[in-house]
Amino acid sequence: MGQTFQGELDGAGLRVALVASRFNEQVTSRLVEGARDALGRHGVREEDVDLAWVPGAFELAIAARKLAESRRYDAVVCLGAVIRGETPHFEFICAEAARGIGRLAQDTGIPAIFGVITPNTLEQALERAGGSMGNKGHDAVVSAIEMANLMRQLRPD
Repeated sequence: MGQTFQGELDGAGLRVALVASRFNEQVTSRLVEGARDALGRHGVREEDVDLAWVPGAFELAIAARKLAESRRYDAVVCLGAVIRGETPHFEFICAEAARGIGRLAQDTGIPAIFGVITPNTLEQALERAGGSMGNKGHDAVVSAIEMANLMRQLRPD
């Protein structure tokens, strides 16, 4: 059997960019707090973390792409909250945010993590931003650290 590759959860030496949506800031600020906590717990130095705020979830991908293309970061984590409303706007925003973030990861080779929660209610959003369901910002950073380390292993010599 050949090699097995698996990303470590040690963030020492990694540079990470966070991109957060100001829309639903009551929720996204908590996601950012969870992300920062996870970064610190996994050894990423504060000075190796940059944060960019964008107006809404739709704008996450363009800012994240610019950061990824700079090649200064080992991973980019996109954080936001799109809460279902009474119109189809929710579906359009969620789909385009996911598509844009996924495409930038494929195009740049830099892990771009989709940390956008898509609950039906504000209560559900708060449960996922530090409440009973944990903090999805924290979870997104853990994925980013693992993927950044995995990508380092997969680089050709």
